[in-house]
Amino acid sequence: MDFSTALCKLLGYASERLSLKPRDAIYARNTVLMVLGKESCEPRQEHYAGEPLSSLLSVLTEDAPEEERERLQDAVMGALMLTPSQVEEEFSKRFEHSPAEATQWLYDYSVASDYVKKEKLDKNPRFTGKNGLIVTINKAKPEFRDPKKAVSGNSVKGGYPKCSICRDNEGYFPRGKRTLRTVSFMMADGKWFWQFSPYGYFFQHGIAVNECHTPMHVDANTFRALLEFADAFPHYFIGCNAPLPSIGGSVLAHDHFQGGGEVLPMFLAKPAIKLAHKDFPMLEMSVLDWFNTVVRLEGKDPEKLVEAGERVRKLWVSYKDEARGLIPEDENGVHHAVSPTVFLKDGKYCLNIILRSNITSKEYPDGVFHAHPEFHIIKKESIGLIEAQGLFILPGRLEAQLAEVKEAVKKGALPEELKDFRMVYEELLQREGDLDARMEDELADICERILKNTAVFKTHTETAEFLKGAGFYVNE
Repeated sequence: MDFSTALCKLLGYASERLSLKPRDAIYARNTVLMVLGKESCEPRQEHYAGEPLSSLLSVLTEDAPEEERERLQDAVMGALMLTPSQVEEEFSKRFEHSPAEATQWLYDYSVASDYVKKEKLDKNPRFTGKNGLIVTINKAKPEFRDPKKAVSGNSVKGGYPKCSICRDNEGYFPRGKRTLRTVSFMMADGKWFWQFSPYGYFFQHGIAVNECHTPMHVDANTFRALLEFADAFPHYFIGCNAPLPSIGGSVLAHDHFQGGGEVLPMFLAKPAIKLAHKDFPMLEMSVLDWFNTVVRLEGKDPEKLVEAGERVRKLWVSYKDEARGLIPEDENGVHHAVSPTVFLKDGKYCLNIILRSNITSKEYPDGVFHAHPEFHIIKKESIGLIEAQGLFILPGRLEAQLAEVKEAVKKGALPEELKDFRMVYEELLQREGDLDARMEDELADICERILKNTAVFKTHTETAEFLKGAGFYVNE
């Protein structure tokens, strides 16, 4: 396929999938030529016939330097799309009828524009372990084993845009955001916007971002905002990372939430210990039967949920127990925070509050309540909101490395270059059954152990005992 044919087919694709109007086709074609530094093409009566979008874009950018192709392809697609205001209008019309219909339209449009890299995402290995945890290997996402590099990888030097999730990124060519489209909504504390994640970790993974560039925080207003979001988008869950380095998101400078259409494993967890409180007889409360430390609050009254959640948060952020290594603040800063998440179930709000700590020690310099060193070959990055709820995103390098470990098991010897996988190798030898299934069981089991590492209280009884400090008691 030559350049002119590919461009004509791409215009047909845009007409079919991106709402490009016939009257705008010539203008769009000339804009693509400008983006690619071309002066002419041969208009042809070519029709889009289902060719992969990636193939058409590859033909158009094959003369460009390899390191520039992805950004140029993004700019080409941006030239064929609806403008941000047109996307906002289409979304709003659908939202009045159905929030789920509106988000489905925006997601489909983001896939069609190649902002959401679904073709790549569909190639990521994914399975659910016997313990209920979901394990994925994200081949498109770079691995940040150093938390400082993770933060720098999501910041922007030079002051514009202020960070990687500011709305100023919409259409910003240097960051490959020509296809980014966002939609607005209001919450009690002001204007927010929603965008989908290009390398989503789960179904319709998106980000709700405060239009005001203000640091991440969790307080009563955060709980209130999460509950308001659930009212507006009842088909989505929504959550907030702990606003601290190493245990939260990498973009700590800008207030934002994450959510989407996935039912995460933690949502299916049952109560381990039922709780009560004299001030909240209308709420169902429990210590969750989960691998890390979670308090669940359920009910129909959002203000009571906010009040109860704030009692838990305030107790935790000031809680000190040196025997357990729980130190809320020292010369290195604050170490305790919560990570709340909300979804609707049976007509009630379900507010989960995960207790987190990023305290370090000589034995655990990366974090006492982080993945311990023996698991770093599998996962050293921060255990954030999504993984804390049971969906693990493992680095892409593992696909090839674990295939080599399986070959070593077949041969009965682990080569020196795979020595860091000694634990995985030896535990595979102890498992029975098909080797692929054994590897899945091993990965899911390691992810469970990592979650237990992050638990600030190691038993449900300890968690219930802690909560007595805020007036909660075991409901026999």
